[in-house]
Amino acid sequence: MFEDKILLWKFKSRGKDALRAIYDKYADDLLNLAANLLNDPSAAEDVVQDVFVTLAQSADKINLRENLKGYLLTCVANRSHDCSRKSVRHKNALGKQKERIQAESINPVQTVICLEELEKLSCAMTELPYEQREVIVLRLHSNLKFKQIAKIRNVSIKTVQSQYRYGLEKLRSMMNSEVKK
Repeated sequence: MFEDKILLWKFKSRGKDALRAIYDKYADDLLNLAANLLNDPSAAEDVVQDVFVTLAQSADKINLRENLKGYLLTCVANRSHDCSRKSVRHKNALGKQKERIQAESINPVQTVICLEELEKLSCAMTELPYEQREVIVLRLHSNLKFKQIAKIRNVSIKTVQSQYRYGLEKLRSMMNSEVKK
Protein backbone atom coordinates (compact mmCIF):
# COMPACT_ATOMS: atom_id res chain seq x y z
CA MET A 1 0.00 0.00 0.00
CA PHE A 2 2.78 2.42 0.94
CA GLU A 3 4.75 1.31 -2.11
CA ASP A 4 1.72 2.12 -4.28
CA LYS A 5 1.50 5.62 -2.83
CA ILE A 6 5.14 6.22 -3.66
CA LEU A 7 4.67 4.84 -7.17
CA LEU A 8 1.63 7.03 -7.69
CA TRP A 9 3.47 10.09 -6.40
CA LYS A 10 6.38 9.39 -8.75
CA PHE A 11 3.95 8.82 -11.60
CA LYS A 12 2.17 12.11 -10.97
CA SER A 13 5.56 13.82 -10.77
CA ARG A 14 6.17 12.52 -14.30
CA GLY A 15 8.71 9.95 -13.19
CA LYS A 16 9.56 8.06 -16.37
CA ASP A 17 9.92 4.67 -14.73
CA ALA A 18 6.87 4.88 -12.45
CA LEU A 19 4.31 3.87 -15.08
CA ARG A 20 6.51 0.93 -16.08
CA ALA A 21 6.82 -0.09 -12.42
CA ILE A 22 3.03 0.08 -12.00
CA TYR A 23 2.58 -1.98 -15.15
CA ASP A 24 5.16 -4.56 -14.08
CA LYS A 25 3.56 -4.88 -10.67
CA TYR A 26 -0.06 -5.32 -11.77
CA ALA A 27 -0.13 -6.38 -15.44
CA ASP A 28 -0.48 -10.11 -14.73
CA ASP A 29 -3.43 -9.62 -12.37
CA LEU A 30 -5.11 -7.22 -14.79
CA LEU A 31 -4.58 -9.49 -17.80
CA ASN A 32 -5.89 -12.46 -15.82
CA LEU A 33 -9.03 -10.56 -14.88
CA ALA A 34 -9.68 -9.29 -18.40
CA ALA A 35 -8.99 -12.68 -20.00
CA ASN A 36 -11.40 -14.40 -17.65
CA LEU A 37 -14.10 -11.81 -18.19
CA LEU A 38 -13.76 -11.70 -21.97
CA ASN A 39 -12.62 -15.22 -22.87
CA ASP A 40 -10.36 -13.65 -25.47
CA PRO A 41 -6.64 -13.18 -24.74
CA SER A 42 -6.05 -10.56 -27.44
CA ALA A 43 -9.08 -8.52 -26.33
CA ALA A 44 -7.80 -8.80 -22.74
CA GLU A 45 -4.42 -7.41 -23.79
CA ASP A 46 -6.17 -4.57 -25.61
CA VAL A 47 -8.25 -3.75 -22.54
CA VAL A 48 -5.22 -3.65 -20.24
CA GLN A 49 -3.31 -1.55 -22.75
CA ASP A 50 -6.24 0.87 -23.02
CA VAL A 51 -6.39 1.18 -19.24
CA PHE A 52 -2.68 2.03 -19.05
CA VAL A 53 -2.90 4.49 -21.95
CA THR A 54 -5.78 6.23 -20.20
CA LEU A 55 -3.84 6.18 -16.94
CA ALA A 56 -0.82 7.75 -18.64
CA GLN A 57 -2.96 10.46 -20.23
CA SER A 58 -4.74 11.36 -17.02
CA ALA A 59 -1.89 11.37 -14.50
CA ASP A 60 -2.73 14.84 -13.22
CA LYS A 61 -6.44 14.02 -12.82
CA ILE A 62 -6.01 10.96 -10.60
CA ASN A 63 -6.85 11.58 -6.97
CA LEU A 64 -6.56 8.13 -5.47
CA ARG A 65 -7.30 7.53 -1.81
CA GLU A 66 -7.85 3.77 -2.04
CA ASN A 67 -5.34 1.18 -3.19
CA LEU A 68 -3.93 1.32 -6.68
CA LYS A 69 -4.60 -2.36 -7.47
CA GLY A 70 -8.31 -1.98 -6.68
CA TYR A 71 -8.49 1.11 -8.87
CA LEU A 72 -6.81 -0.65 -11.79
CA LEU A 73 -8.94 -3.79 -11.37
CA THR A 74 -12.04 -1.59 -11.45
CA CYS A 75 -10.84 0.12 -14.62
CA VAL A 76 -10.14 -3.23 -16.29
CA ALA A 77 -13.47 -4.71 -15.19
CA ASN A 78 -15.35 -1.67 -16.51
CA ARG A 79 -13.45 -1.64 -19.79
CA SER A 80 -13.99 -5.40 -20.14
CA HIS A 81 -17.69 -4.91 -19.56
CA ASP A 82 -17.77 -2.26 -22.29
CA CYS A 83 -15.85 -4.55 -24.62
CA SER A 84 -18.14 -7.46 -23.81
CA ARG A 85 -21.24 -5.42 -24.55
CA LYS A 86 -19.87 -4.21 -27.87
CA SER A 87 -18.70 -7.62 -28.99
CA VAL A 88 -21.25 -9.75 -30.80
CA ARG A 89 -19.01 -12.75 -31.16
CA HIS A 90 -17.35 -14.68 -28.38
CA LYS A 91 -14.00 -16.20 -29.10
CA ASN A 92 -12.79 -19.20 -27.22
CA ALA A 93 -9.78 -18.41 -25.05
CA LEU A 94 -8.76 -21.98 -24.37
CA GLY A 95 -5.68 -22.14 -26.61
CA LYS A 96 -3.04 -21.42 -23.97
CA GLN A 97 -4.90 -23.37 -21.29
CA LYS A 98 -5.14 -26.37 -23.61
CA GLU A 99 -1.43 -26.20 -24.35
CA ARG A 100 -0.64 -25.99 -20.61
CA ILE A 101 -2.86 -28.96 -19.80
CA GLN A 102 -1.36 -31.00 -22.62
CA ALA A 103 2.17 -30.14 -21.48
CA GLU A 104 1.43 -31.01 -17.84
CA SER A 105 -0.50 -34.19 -18.52
CA ILE A 106 1.21 -37.50 -19.08
CA ASN A 107 -1.91 -39.51 -19.82
CA PRO A 108 -3.53 -38.62 -23.19
CA VAL A 109 -6.97 -39.73 -21.95
CA GLN A 110 -6.63 -37.46 -18.93
CA THR A 111 -5.63 -34.61 -21.24
CA VAL A 112 -8.74 -35.07 -23.39
CA ILE A 113 -11.01 -35.20 -20.34
CA CYS A 114 -9.46 -32.05 -18.85
CA LEU A 115 -9.73 -30.19 -22.15
CA GLU A 116 -13.39 -31.17 -22.56
CA GLU A 117 -14.20 -30.07 -19.01
CA LEU A 118 -12.35 -26.80 -19.55
CA GLU A 119 -14.30 -26.21 -22.76
CA LYS A 120 -17.62 -26.88 -21.01
CA LEU A 121 -16.72 -24.59 -18.11
CA SER A 122 -15.63 -21.82 -20.45
CA CYS A 123 -18.87 -22.08 -22.42
CA ALA A 124 -20.90 -22.15 -19.21
CA MET A 125 -19.11 -19.02 -17.95
CA THR A 126 -20.04 -17.13 -21.11
CA GLU A 127 -23.70 -18.04 -20.50
CA LEU A 128 -23.72 -16.33 -17.11
CA PRO A 129 -24.95 -12.76 -16.82
CA TYR A 130 -21.96 -10.42 -16.95
CA GLU A 131 -22.33 -9.25 -13.33
CA GLN A 132 -22.25 -12.82 -11.99
CA ARG A 133 -19.29 -13.73 -14.20
CA GLU A 134 -17.41 -10.63 -13.05
CA VAL A 135 -17.94 -11.40 -9.36
CA ILE A 136 -16.85 -15.02 -9.79
CA VAL A 137 -13.71 -14.02 -11.69
CA LEU A 138 -12.80 -11.28 -9.20
CA ARG A 139 -13.32 -13.68 -6.29
CA LEU A 140 -11.66 -16.81 -7.70
CA HIS A 141 -9.01 -15.48 -10.07
CA SER A 142 -8.08 -12.16 -8.45
CA ASN A 143 -8.50 -13.49 -4.90
CA LEU A 144 -10.50 -10.47 -3.80
CA LYS A 145 -12.78 -10.55 -0.79
CA PHE A 146 -16.50 -9.79 -1.16
CA LYS A 147 -15.99 -6.47 0.59
CA GLN A 148 -13.32 -5.45 -1.92
CA ILE A 149 -15.47 -6.53 -4.86
CA ALA A 150 -18.43 -4.57 -3.47
CA LYS A 151 -16.26 -1.48 -3.20
CA ILE A 152 -14.89 -1.91 -6.73
CA ARG A 153 -18.36 -2.44 -8.21
CA ASN A 154 -20.01 0.18 -5.99
CA VAL A 155 -22.71 -2.20 -4.73
CA SER A 156 -23.51 -3.76 -1.38
CA ILE A 157 -21.68 -6.80 -0.04
CA LYS A 158 -24.99 -8.70 0.01
CA THR A 159 -25.46 -8.00 -3.70
CA VAL A 160 -21.97 -9.32 -4.46
CA GLN A 161 -22.54 -12.43 -2.33
CA SER A 162 -25.88 -13.08 -4.04
CA GLN A 163 -24.41 -12.66 -7.52
CA TYR A 164 -21.57 -15.01 -6.58
CA ARG A 165 -23.94 -17.62 -5.16
CA TYR A 166 -26.39 -17.41 -8.09
CA GLY A 167 -23.52 -17.59 -10.57
CA LEU A 168 -22.07 -20.69 -8.94
CA GLU A 169 -25.51 -22.30 -8.78
CA LYS A 170 -26.04 -21.63 -12.50
CA LEU A 171 -22.60 -23.03 -13.31
CA ARG A 172 -23.31 -26.17 -11.27
CA SER A 173 -26.66 -26.57 -12.98
CA MET A 174 -25.18 -26.13 -16.45
CA MET A 175 -22.28 -28.45 -15.74
CA ASN A 176 -24.56 -31.10 -14.19
CA SER A 177 -26.91 -30.97 -17.16
CA GLU A 178 -23.90 -31.52 -19.43
CA VAL A 179 -22.91 -34.61 -17.41
CA LYS A 180 -26.42 -36.11 -17.62
CA LYS A 181 -26.60 -35.82 -21.42
